[in-house]
Amino acid sequence: MMADIPGYVRSCLHTGKLALLAILVSGGIVLQILACALYNNWWPMVTVSMYVLLPMPLLFFAGSDSSSLFSESDNNWVNATKFLTGASTIGSLAIPAILKHAGVISWGALAMEFSSFFIFVLAIMCYIRMNSEDDYSVL
Repeated sequence: MMADIPGYVRSCLHTGKLALLAILVSGGIVLQILACALYNNWWPMVTVSMYVLLPMPLLFFAGSDSSSLFSESDNNWVNATKFLTGASTIGSLAIPAILKHAGVISWGALAMEFSSFFIFVLAIMCYIRMNSEDDYSVL
């Protein structure tokens, strides 16, 4: 089915997917900033450090072989990557929860932080799905 579509149409569809990813990521960033600006409290920005640390194990340990992350592996580097990625993901949720528990941020900021996190996760899942599709596969 995709083989019947001209190349310029496939390129346009790919550009639309990239635009969707850009919109999702920018929406997550906007929610992150709004969680701070609306409540005049910039402590929720600490979560950004976890967003920066999140892809580091994938970049350093897994390299370009991201398919190994979704399968059982006896490779210790892949296992370390899975552990560090999971730890930073939990940290992305735990930091706002701890700040709310300590009374540093309000419920609205916590909701915006969690919404921002889930939008970033959705963008990552869309990116992984987009990279796993071949241009020559039949849908």
